[in-house]
Amino acid sequence: MALELTLILETELPIPFTVADGAGIEKGTLLTMSDPMTAAGCTTDNAIIAGVAAEEKIANDGNTKLAVYRGGIFKATIGAAGCTVGDALISDCNTGDPNEIVVADDSSENILGTALETATDLQTALIELKPFGRKIA
Repeated sequence: MALELTLILETELPIPFTVADGAGIEKGTLLTMSDPMTAAGCTTDNAIIAGVAAEEKIANDGNTKLAVYRGGIFKATIGAAGCTVGDALISDCNTGDPNEIVVADDSSENILGTALETATDLQTALIELKPFGRKIA
C-alpha cells in the first residue's frame, strides 16, 4: 500500500474496534471512527481518527473486530507544504492518497497527532499518533 503508516515505537497496545465484515483493510491504514466505536479506512479530509490498523483485515473473512493503535510513534507521509517539528496534524485522505497527513490550521478539528520531525511535501517524518477528536467550541 502506498503511504502506509509504519509503527516505529509501540507506546500503547492496540485495542479492538468494530469493522464491517466486507471491508478489506491493510495494516498501517489510517482509520476513521464512527458510532459505536467503529473503524473504516480514511477517505475524508480532517476526519475523526480512530487510529492506525495494527493488522490486516481481509474482506468477507467473517471477522468484525480489528486491532487499532490509538497511540505510538509512526513514520508517515506528509503532504501539502510539509510540516515542522511540533505541528499538529490532521488527515488529508480525499486527495487520492488515503493515508496522507497535513498540518492543521487554526480552524482544524480532529487532530490525529504531532510532528516529531520536519518534512517537505511527500517526505516521510516521524509523528506521534494521539487522536484528539473534535475541539470544544
